[in-house]
Amino acid sequence: MKEKTLTMGKHGMAVLLLSLLIYAAAIAGTVWGATQEIYALMAPCIFLLATTWLLWPGLKVLRPQEALVLTLFGKYIGTIKEPGFYFVNPFCSAVNPAAKTKLNQSGDVKNGSAAQNTAADLASLSNKISLKIMTLNNTRQKINDCLGNPIEIGIAVTWRIQDTAKAVFNVDNYKEFLSLQCDSALRNIVRIYPYDVAPNVDTTGDGVADEGSLRGSSEIVAARIREEIQARVNEAGIEVVEARITHLAYAPEIAAVMLQRQQASAIIDARKMIVDGAVGMVEMALAHLNEHKIVELDEERKAAMVSNLLVVLCGNHDAQPVVNSGSLY
Repeated sequence: MKEKTLTMGKHGMAVLLLSLLIYAAAIAGTVWGATQEIYALMAPCIFLLATTWLLWPGLKVLRPQEALVLTLFGKYIGTIKEPGFYFVNPFCSAVNPAAKTKLNQSGDVKNGSAAQNTAADLASLSNKISLKIMTLNNTRQKINDCLGNPIEIGIAVTWRIQDTAKAVFNVDNYKEFLSLQCDSALRNIVRIYPYDVAPNVDTTGDGVADEGSLRGSSEIVAARIREEIQARVNEAGIEVVEARITHLAYAPEIAAVMLQRQQASAIIDARKMIVDGAVGMVEMALAHLNEHKIVELDEERKAAMVSNLLVVLCGNHDAQPVVNSGSLY
């Protein structure tokens, strides 16, 4: 169903004042007719007193970034989006199937005073649809990455209603629908990536191994999650503005083991750099000795010198050399 925007005059205040004037005139006419015993005047005045209030359900107040989806006896009439004080057909009803739905998102979370919470509760009972940008922060999920490691991940999705007719009539509850699709899309994308960079893993689907990972490619992963969610909620008239990863960690049952693995990998990488640097320094020292002919060393003495230098350069503690006052030979 396609959205139909209604453009109508903002006659709410005029209708309200007219109804109050009619009430005042009807009350005065009833009282005067009763005192003068003019029953022919009392009958229409009593009728007006009994029926004028029927105009009041048609009075609608819209604030900025709010919309009202109207139906008349089950038929979709249109949507009012402009702020103002309107008068519509009193028999029209506003529809918002997600009005009472509470999710962990902006506009639904109670974190203020009692008065603010009461106002929020009253607003949630209204059938007006908010067109503001809202943030959905679902609970953290435990998902296995492409290597089978369980991880915990959470995302925050900013969204807004783009088509009110689709949001109201195409799905049963657009808030619950969005929440479910966010969880489903998150699982589909996370299962493609490893937590950290791993060899021989293709995350782009082109058949070539790459260095994509959840920890190192968070921006790319978030963009793919947003695209996946958007493709799923188009039929609900929802626009996904942005998706961000708010929490990423190994699951508690393997967190300690994976931390040790990361520490070991870091130590190995550091040792590799130290050894490469030490070998380069030894090569430079031998080259300088040979170039300037400071001392002539045979192969056995060169091997001993290289061994000593590597021990000094690669050791964990400061070296304590022993000075040989005798001959090298």
